[in-house]
Amino acid sequence: MAADFWSDNRKAQVHMQQLNALREEVTTWEAIATQLDELLGLTQLLEEEPDEEMQAEVAQSLSSIEEQIGKLEFSLMLSGEHDERHAIVSIHAGSGGVDAQDWAEMLLRMYMRWAERHRFRTEVYEYNEGEEAGVKSVTLEIEGRYAYGYLRSEIGTHRLIRLSPFDAAHRRHTSFVKVEVMPDIEDTIAVTIRPEDIEVDTYRSTGAGGQHVNKTDSAVRMRHISTGIVVTCQNERSQIQNREVALKLLKARLYELELKKREEETAKLKGEHVQADFGTQIRSVIVHPYNIVKDHRTNHETSDTTGYLAGDIDPFIHAYLQAKAGGVTVSET
Repeated sequence: MAADFWSDNRKAQVHMQQLNALREEVTTWEAIATQLDELLGLTQLLEEEPDEEMQAEVAQSLSSIEEQIGKLEFSLMLSGEHDERHAIVSIHAGSGGVDAQDWAEMLLRMYMRWAERHRFRTEVYEYNEGEEAGVKSVTLEIEGRYAYGYLRSEIGTHRLIRLSPFDAAHRRHTSFVKVEVMPDIEDTIAVTIRPEDIEVDTYRSTGAGGQHVNKTDSAVRMRHISTGIVVTCQNERSQIQNREVALKLLKARLYELELKKREEETAKLKGEHVQADFGTQIRSVIVHPYNIVKDHRTNHETSDTTGYLAGDIDPFIHAYLQAKAGGVTVSET
C-alpha cells in the first residue's frame, strides 16, 4: 500500500470498497469450488454405498450451487465501463399534473425499496416537492456494487395509467415521469471544472432535512455556464458539504452529456436515427381497468403491480440486460 494512500480519505474509501467487493467475489468462487470438491467425494462414496437420504442432500446442494453460479454468471453481463459504480438517479415529473408528481414520488419509493432489497445505501441530495402532492423532481444516490449497471435499464419515460385520486370525478388519468441514471464517476475520471465555468447560488433548504433546514442558506444551486446544466443539493448540514455534493453531481452530468454526444456521433456515422429527447415510454404501469406492468423494449411483463411498486423490479432489469447481452437492439430513449 502506498505511503500516501490515506491522504485522500474519500478516494481511499472508494478503493477499499472496490477491493472488498473483489475479495468477496473471489471468496465466493473459492467456496463454490470447495463445495464441488466435497460433493464429488460424496458421489464417489455413494456409487460404492448408495444412500437415498445422502443422495437427496447432494442433489439439494448441487441445486443451491447451480443457483449461485447462475447469479454470478448474470453479473458477467454487467461489463460496461462504469457498471460497477454507484448510481445517481434523477426523477422528473412530466405531463400529467399532480398525478405525474405523485407518480414521481411512487417511483422514488420503488427505487429506494429496491435498494433496500439489495442492501444498498441511499441518500437523497435534492427534493423539490409538488404543490399538492408528490415531487416535481428528486435526485438520489444509490451506493452499491453494480448499482449503475442494474439501474441503467431504468433510463427513460415511465407511464402510469390509473383512476386518479386527485380527480373529484375519479376518472382515469395517464401520467409520465422521466428517469435519468448516471454513474458516480468521481475519483475514476478527471472532469475538469474551473471556478469561472460555474455560477453558485445559495438558498434556504425546504422539505425534510433535519434541524438546520430553513435556518441558514446552506442549500446550493450550481449552474455550468457553457452547457446550462443546473444541479442542486440541500441535504447536507453545511453549505460546504452541499457544494461538494453539487460538484459531484455536476461532474456526473457533464460526463453523461459527453457520452451522449459520442453515442449520437457514432449513430450518425452508422446511418441510424438518433432521438434527441427521451421520447416514448419504455415501461407502462396500468392499474385500471386491469393490472399489468410491461416493458416496451423487452416485452417482459407482470400482473403483480403491487410487488413491482414495492421494489420488485429485478425481473425487468434482468430481461433488459439479457436482451442487451443477446445482441437485441434495445432502445434507451
